[in-house]
Amino acid sequence: MAVLQSHVHKSNGAEVLLSSWRVLGDDSYAVTAHWPRAHSFYRPVHGLHDPLLLAESVRQAVPLLSHVAYGVPFGHRQAWEHLRFELDSVAMVATTAPAELELRIACSDIVRRGTRLAALTMAVDIALNGQRLGTARTRFNSQPPAVYQRLRGPYADLREARTRALPPGPALAPELVGRTRPEDVVLSPADASGRYRLRTDLAHPVLFDHPVDHAPGMLLLEAARQAAHAVSARATTVVAMETEFVRYAEFDAPCWIWVDRLPSDALGRRRVLVTLEQNGNRVFAADVTLESAPDL
Repeated sequence: MAVLQSHVHKSNGAEVLLSSWRVLGDDSYAVTAHWPRAHSFYRPVHGLHDPLLLAESVRQAVPLLSHVAYGVPFGHRQAWEHLRFELDSVAMVATTAPAELELRIACSDIVRRGTRLAALTMAVDIALNGQRLGTARTRFNSQPPAVYQRLRGPYADLREARTRALPPGPALAPELVGRTRPEDVVLSPADASGRYRLRTDLAHPVLFDHPVDHAPGMLLLEAARQAAHAVSARATTVVAMETEFVRYAEFDAPCWIWVDRLPSDALGRRRVLVTLEQNGNRVFAADVTLESAPDL
């Protein structure tokens, strides 16, 4: 069955990565995705597809299955609680061939409030052009408008939230964070080593494809990726992230980013812990695993 643009909550149809879905069994689904050869933001780097295309594909599967498989009405809000992904960088090599993915998704730990979906966990096996690419696991909750309004209080007012937004600060040099254009940098410098400030540009056409009242999850993942690059001594690519979404990141107060080195993993790959704090509270954390970029 075809994926509609409305299913994945995108205003720009060019940003829709998912194309079709089908039922495999009880709470089990297959979703097909296509990655563009040239994306305006998630571009290949060092000959590899952007790993956050994988995260965005999983993100789009969250509202898709919520609506088509679990009957969630449009207007309900899905919010990440946890996301982990791990990929094989060899399988991420970008070629001239079309990039077609299959996501095999098993849903579990399903919570309902009455008849409505309240939360579930997705375990995802991902293949790219028939080759195993990696895995992901995520848990999210789903809130109807009235519940979301109570949870967010005054921040649920979209116009007010955007009116109160602080202007984006100066961008770090793009080459420090694996980017080529200043407008794609989501970190501003701060006054300490390993510390940055989240740079939130509400006019960014990809990260803010449609108006929202808080920093979207993909912005936080991008901040974690860029922060990991910023403290790396050589060119790297992200091969895994384990993340926790603790609180909403608001537009009206500085959001500080701390990077701490962690012990290498069992394969000797570098790891860093990226933590985002706002108003003295942790809002997001990511354990990021890095590999040296190919041939570097």
